[in-house]
Amino acid sequence: MKILVIVQARCSSTRLPEKVLLRAAGETLLVHQLNRIAAATIPWKTIVATTTDGIDDAIVSLCNKNSIPVYRGHPTDLLDRHYQAALAFGADVVVKIPSDCPLIDPLIIDRVLQFFLSNPTAYDYVSNLHPATYPDGNDVEVMHLDVLHNAWLHAQKSFEREHTTPFIWDNPSNFHIGNVECPDKKDYSMTHRWTLDYPEDYEFIRTIYGHLFHKNPLFSMNDILQLLTEHPEISDINSLFIGTNWYHNHFGELKTITANNTKNINNIPSLSSTL
Repeated sequence: MKILVIVQARCSSTRLPEKVLLRAAGETLLVHQLNRIAAATIPWKTIVATTTDGIDDAIVSLCNKNSIPVYRGHPTDLLDRHYQAALAFGADVVVKIPSDCPLIDPLIIDRVLQFFLSNPTAYDYVSNLHPATYPDGNDVEVMHLDVLHNAWLHAQKSFEREHTTPFIWDNPSNFHIGNVECPDKKDYSMTHRWTLDYPEDYEFIRTIYGHLFHKNPLFSMNDILQLLTEHPEISDINSLFIGTNWYHNHFGELKTITANNTKNINNIPSLSSTL
């Protein structure tokens, strides 16, 4: 099977414009993330899927400089962007990793994909998100191309198109869904926020890189957890946003999401984030 890792990225994020081009430890966060993805051991091809908007020429230039293949597609219909990219690169299996995960642990990517490959006929879709137990910002979703095609054909709701995979994971009666949980029955999903969406998130991520990158550029999830134990003040940087995500905008529409999976804070702007 030809495995394609698709990293979705754009420059026009409303809350933190050009966030993937922000820098830490001497490099852009997008390149840091691509290097971390490349450190996973299972063979695949990685591409960046950006938009046809002119503002994203900067992403294309960065990828060209670093010999990363690029696909340019629909600005807001990420389901179409992922599907068309998968077709363009001849994928049999698609791995979706958003570009707001610059702290993603390569071992977690391996663990999710190995679970999928060890059960090739048992699951249509495997992730570490349903339910989530890893720190937010370690998102890995794996699916067969024909499953992505099914969603591309039949998903109608705007959030299903914008967020690529809800038509699949929110319909467990129609698809065989697998989930990889954090070891030792730990659940960090609502206590640790390592994703990039707000200026405070960037400051948190930049601080993590400042502490750990020079010791080991491929520092792990456990390295971050140990650092936060030693320096709990780092977690305070973006603590307001811990547990928040786009789910709360669609209560009543999402069948498998409960209040335990998201936090709604009235003074935080809309968290719908098309990458």
